[in-house]
Amino acid sequence: MTETSQQPQPTSTIDTANLRRSEAALRSEQVRVTGYRVELDLTGAKDPAQPSYPSTTTIEFTSTMETTFLDFIGPRVRSVTVNGWQIDAAASFDGNRIQLTGLTGSNIVTVVADAAYSRSGEGLHRFVDPADGETYLYTQYEPADARRVFANFEQPDLKAPFTFVVHAPAAWRVHSNQAVATESREGGVQHVEFAPTLPMSTYITNITAGPYHCVQDHWSTTFPDGSSLEVPLAVLCRASLAEHLDADAIFEVTRQGLDFFHEAFGYPYPWGKYDQAFVPEYNLGAMENPGCVTFTEHYVYRSAATESQYAARANTILHEMAHMWFGDLVTMRWWDDLWLKESFADYMGAHASAVATRFTDAWTSFASNRKAWAYLQDQLPTTHPIVADIADLEAAKQNFDGITYAKGASVLKQLVAYVGVDAFFAGARSYFRDHEYANTTLPDLLVALEDASGRELRTWSSQWLETAGIGTLTPELELTAEGTIGSLAIRQESVDPTTGAQALRPHRLAVGLYAVSDGRLTRSHRLELDVTGGRTEVTEAVGLPAPDLVLVNDDDLTYGKVRLDDRSLATAREHLSTAESSLSRALLWSALWNAARDAVLPAGDYLQIALEQGPLEPDAGVLRDVLTCARTAVERYLPIAVRPQARDRLLEVAWRELDASEPGSDAQLVWARTVAAVAATCDSGRARLRSLLEGTEQVEGLTVDPDLRWGLWQALAATGHATAAELDAELQRDRTASGATHHVAALAGRPDAAVKARAWTALTDSDELTNEHVSATIAGFTQPLHGDLTAAYTDRYFEDLRRFWSERSIEIATRLVRGLYPGHQDLTDGQRPEDHPVVARSQRWLDANPDAPAALRRLVVEQQDHLERALRAQATAAAP
Repeated sequence: MTETSQQPQPTSTIDTANLRRSEAALRSEQVRVTGYRVELDLTGAKDPAQPSYPSTTTIEFTSTMETTFLDFIGPRVRSVTVNGWQIDAAASFDGNRIQLTGLTGSNIVTVVADAAYSRSGEGLHRFVDPADGETYLYTQYEPADARRVFANFEQPDLKAPFTFVVHAPAAWRVHSNQAVATESREGGVQHVEFAPTLPMSTYITNITAGPYHCVQDHWSTTFPDGSSLEVPLAVLCRASLAEHLDADAIFEVTRQGLDFFHEAFGYPYPWGKYDQAFVPEYNLGAMENPGCVTFTEHYVYRSAATESQYAARANTILHEMAHMWFGDLVTMRWWDDLWLKESFADYMGAHASAVATRFTDAWTSFASNRKAWAYLQDQLPTTHPIVADIADLEAAKQNFDGITYAKGASVLKQLVAYVGVDAFFAGARSYFRDHEYANTTLPDLLVALEDASGRELRTWSSQWLETAGIGTLTPELELTAEGTIGSLAIRQESVDPTTGAQALRPHRLAVGLYAVSDGRLTRSHRLELDVTGGRTEVTEAVGLPAPDLVLVNDDDLTYGKVRLDDRSLATAREHLSTAESSLSRALLWSALWNAARDAVLPAGDYLQIALEQGPLEPDAGVLRDVLTCARTAVERYLPIAVRPQARDRLLEVAWRELDASEPGSDAQLVWARTVAAVAATCDSGRARLRSLLEGTEQVEGLTVDPDLRWGLWQALAATGHATAAELDAELQRDRTASGATHHVAALAGRPDAAVKARAWTALTDSDELTNEHVSATIAGFTQPLHGDLTAAYTDRYFEDLRRFWSERSIEIATRLVRGLYPGHQDLTDGQRPEDHPVVARSQRWLDANPDAPAALRRLVVEQQDHLERALRAQATAAAP
């Protein structure tokens, strides 16, 4: 257990852990930081009985006031020295902040404290590898968890150089943002001091330490003036994963990215070395710590991986690399402009993948997967403009969402179409030069892009970046008796849900006209135009041959839900999978799924199209996304009465396609994973699942590797056909961190009231589970077939919400609030969605808790809306 604070609690009711924007702005006016020296003693990290470690921070800064505060969250502050004078540590520390007094113009403050090892992925996370018992450490801070490791001014606009000193076991590797300056070893301990960093924000500093396996390489370039730049490269992972680390492939993408960004940005990589550490139990996909980027180790594939998985990893590598400029070199002033780095990095990840690597279809994956996240988020009641109003850190944490990332990237793609790619990159180059190592807001970027493009962007910004919600683009087609287009128009409907005002945006987009020829869907014409206002005529289309299908926003240049007219929908039902372009197919699938989510297309119709056209889909990544949507349609959007039949049909098709797929192909692997996922909701096929596990049946080309084995075991467990002893035996076969996590999910996924009770207790009444095991337990607890067992916890969920938020870190609390929401509930005959008991219970909680933290209320509102959307779809759905 983490040692609790023994310091006095503040008398104020203000939550001092939740830094407010107004407080940060005031502190920024008063304080300028010139440097940090942070010393961490990690020599006891391998001892699980030691919950904390010594942390000593010396900060040099100027202040215009006699008082200010530092941020620190930890068990104890032992001493605080201000300009050589000790102040009362117990009186100055409230558990979240250290009040400083006696400041002069120039100050040196030293804080000696105990910081806690983390099990939630926030701060300095400690992980013990079940494969070999080794201990691994890494830090993760965004938006504000550096204060869990060392005392600091925890806000992005108080940048400074950092010097890190680490004491650690002698056999470990220790990495940070900079290269090692000095090191020594004595008595089994190493003492490492790193070179000072360039000015950076607290949230992107990093320490990674442990017996990591490391592969090294380098990258270099020569500039036009004859000078050169050499960047040492390293890739790290746990020693027990070393055999699975494909470092050469990672280095290849890394070098391609550095080549691309140096040419595109015209600014040399400033951070010295480029380490990439793949770490366990990571809360994010990756984090852009300059010089030492951290990634989830799920990107180290110990089991078979599809090309789309490798493409996703490359995208993430390039996303984080873009941050070396967008976010690290130039940083937003406060979290309102979080999009300034995340939207750009998301856009750059796809763009650089498409133009600089073998993953040339990166925009297909973006349209099929990433953009779906944006569409989902932007239709919630809690939607917000891309440039958000972030009043405090809790709000910032919740805004790492589909709007900040995927909608922002989608809108940037529209901006590139609007100003031109050359002007866009020219503006970026000016932006880096003008604001290097500084902090910016939206107007700074607009000035750079306006100067480069000659376009006025304030109006564009107000329409796209400063309004919320998603518009709908619908073709209106009229044909002549001669079989030509009499008229074609695009109707735009868009309302900002935060204001209720109409929000018709300008769109630069392409309209694709498709005809069925020789059984294939072929694009006959591409018409690019500006769409403005509520209705725009596509005048170039008049007189062209009547198309079988009209695809608005072909090539995916803009952001908006696209509808299919009746003629196009009929064509898609029969020929969608025959379209030549994977991007066009992804856009058609997206249009169908958005219609199903909006209850415009019955869920049964979507499922039928998925079952007929999905098996013919050539792109395995698109196929995976289609099948994921099909499973959601079955479990959430179909009425309960037809759900068993739909599950059986989906499983039948999955088995059939598994057998029919090309041996060893990505499609075969996608179908195998679908079999495992759908089998968890069906009582049929368990004998064949066991045959695959036991090896008595084999599918040519398919390796039943550890991850697939666990998927099959979890299916058997969820349907009551796997015992705890069998699951324990599988864990003995797979004594890895991943195996342990799968084991937790499988055990919690058994249909037994006592099992559910133990899982609930483990999640809600103790703090023993790590972040990944929290998610695994939730996944098992909420198996779709177990609604009768989990419905009994509905009242307990709402009764415990505020306790979750007050007792757990925001990361773990967020997982509990989202994951345990009783949303797998169904509409009964004659019941209106708004009368559903869980909807009513949610609303009662919201009405009774107007003073609950805004971030907590937001999560409940979002989960309630997901349920209401599902219930509306159930009310209109047709059977498959």
